[in-house]
Amino acid sequence: MSEYAILILPSANRVYTDTSPRLLQAELTAFGDAVLSTEVHEPGTRSIGGASYVTFTTPDPLTGDDIALLSNLSSAYVLFELTGELLRPLPLSPADVFDSDLLTIQKYSGKTNELFTKLLLNLTVLASDRPRGVVEGGLRVVDPLCGRGTTLNQAMMYGFDATGLETDGKDFEAYQQFIKTWLRTKRVKHKAEAGMLRHRKARLGRRLDIEYAASKERYKAGETRTLSYLNCDTLHTDELLRPGSADLVVTDAPYGVQHGSRTPDRVPARSPRDLLAAAVPGWTRVLRRGGALGLSWNTHVVARDELVGILAGAGLTVRDDGPYASLAHRVDQAIVRDVLVATKDH
Repeated sequence: MSEYAILILPSANRVYTDTSPRLLQAELTAFGDAVLSTEVHEPGTRSIGGASYVTFTTPDPLTGDDIALLSNLSSAYVLFELTGELLRPLPLSPADVFDSDLLTIQKYSGKTNELFTKLLLNLTVLASDRPRGVVEGGLRVVDPLCGRGTTLNQAMMYGFDATGLETDGKDFEAYQQFIKTWLRTKRVKHKAEAGMLRHRKARLGRRLDIEYAASKERYKAGETRTLSYLNCDTLHTDELLRPGSADLVVTDAPYGVQHGSRTPDRVPARSPRDLLAAAVPGWTRVLRRGGALGLSWNTHVVARDELVGILAGAGLTVRDDGPYASLAHRVDQAIVRDVLVATKDH
């Protein structure tokens, strides 16, 4: 039996720092179930030398490939092999394609913690039929409520193609300015096109399409990735994107009581529950068979059982077992956030 310890990356959000050990244990178990060569046993927390660590055991030692996979745990700072009280650091090699400031530069009220965004994306990838996508890249992720693009940026870090939809024009403008400036500053070879978004001659909003590569050599060789931001109602998702074109649908649902989307009868959606009930079937249609949907939301405004029913009613198989069943955590006094992950099996 081998034993390991993970020192957790500190977060700017104190509440999330307090929560992250428990979430990391669930994420670690999901990695063990989906992609590691050995099982993860007894995940827990332990104080060593006055510092708190997430610890776990494995029947067999971690391989180099296992360590490469675990390098992408959302909150892992340092991974150690543990012998008694002695810690031997194991070199981490995250699959990040770009510098971390792609995720951390943007600061604004209501921003989803980027460590949580990575957790949500990881859990969704691991539930899909391509769980090694965290290190192999090449997946396509859709965030149908993308806000100012935290999920899109994490997708870029992993070498994924990404499409986001967001009805708020200010969010679109802010993200467009940010990503164009960031790409120029980092001298990332890219091509960007912006213009009106139309469907069947109707003007829906604006769009931003970017083709880029991690290096000039890859760009010249045609090894490019795509990033699209569609400034429109999320209920147009399955009208604008091809059926079965997404490997992953990942989103952090609105936490409050209002959102700018509209239900099919054009009445403003007054709650995330109404929005999700109307939107999930369309999101499911763009998801390919074998793909997965990951969704986080505020349990004060939608009951978990009710949301499970919405996902199941859209033809998805909800992962409500093991590490996927214990992800609820407090964000602030008014928000208890939970996560549901579901797969499209048919």
